Amino acid sequence: VRLFCNVNYPDGRPFEGSSRHILQRAVKEAAQMGYVCKIGAECEFYLFETDEKGNPTMNPHDLGGYCDIAPNDKGENVRREICLTLEEMGIHPEASHHEQGPGQNEIDFKYSDAMTAADNLLTFKAAVKSIAARNGLYASFMPKPLPDKSGSGLHVNLSLSQGGRNIFKTAPDEGHCPEAEHFMAGVLDHIREITVFLNPLTNSYARFGAFEAPRYLSWSHQNRSQLIRIPAATGAQSRMELRSPDPSCNPHLAFAMLLQAGLDGIRRELPLCPAVDLNLYDADPGVLEKMPALPENLEEAVLLARSSAFVQSVLPAKTLANYCDVKLEDWKRCREAEDQAAAERKLYFTAI
Repeated sequence: VRLFCNVNYPDGRPFEGSSRHILQRAVKEAAQMGYVCKIGAECEFYLFETDEKGNPTMNPHDLGGYCDIAPNDKGENVRREICLTLEEMGIHPEASHHEQGPGQNEIDFKYSDAMTAADNLLTFKAAVKSIAARNGLYASFMPKPLPDKSGSGLHVNLSLSQGGRNIFKTAPDEGHCPEAEHFMAGVLDHIREITVFLNPLTNSYARFGAFEAPRYLSWSHQNRSQLIRIPAATGAQSRMELRSPDPSCNPHLAFAMLLQAGLDGIRRELPLCPAVDLNLYDADPGVLEKMPALPENLEEAVLLARSSAFVQSVLPAKTLANYCDVKLEDWKRCREAEDQAAAERKLYFTAI
């Protein structure tokens, strides 16, 4: 059983700081422009062993690798139980597999409208944690729980429909619908300002630049080193995939920011920059130095959001101020700690 509610004032007016209300407003603005946004999430997480008292340890559930199978992959039964439970709740997983890191798993969902996608992601995280606990395990959505292993990402697949037709195309020789290009350009134009809502922890920034987590502002077809990838899919599956967010984010805020950024690109008819068809993980350092990059840390991300006219147009001033204050407090606490990794584990590991 699950229950979602909107937060309202006693007189029935929506509370402007409610993240569900913020996403509902973005969806409404898209509809007024003639668009429906579809979102599909690919969420990664780690499974850790628990001790004799049921408390989480830092010992991964297995030593398997990407798409591994039993006996190296010990998560098959847990993933199956998660998927069957979600199906009973009307949520439709499309794929599940072992990821790169030891004890790391991924489950992908069928796309849906933005609000349903955000609600379902919260349900998914609760189900994963509950079913892991039922199996004597601890599920962590911390972006980088193991310093020298893969981080956990939340790849966000977005498409736009206009009059029931998906406006995204995939083949490079076909080109793209102009509105789809403007939408992607808007996301790229605002991504630095909204990163604090996509990657909200100090630990989020340890993930960038390694193990297929992008650092630079670029896009390409079928290239996993880029911030935006256009997958090899056609028809209703045509879409853009944003690869920087992580599963610690508030999905309602994150999806609202992405949708509003894309819509802003359409309104302003922003041109899409040329594709970068390079593997950025082994590219020449001289090339990378010339490319704009995501914020280096949480403090930089907060400062960019605070000074952004775009973010201020999406969030109420009090909501933005409170959010940024909390994030800066996290940043200061971890920065001032003698052991930042230990401070992050204490702050986030049992909470995320």
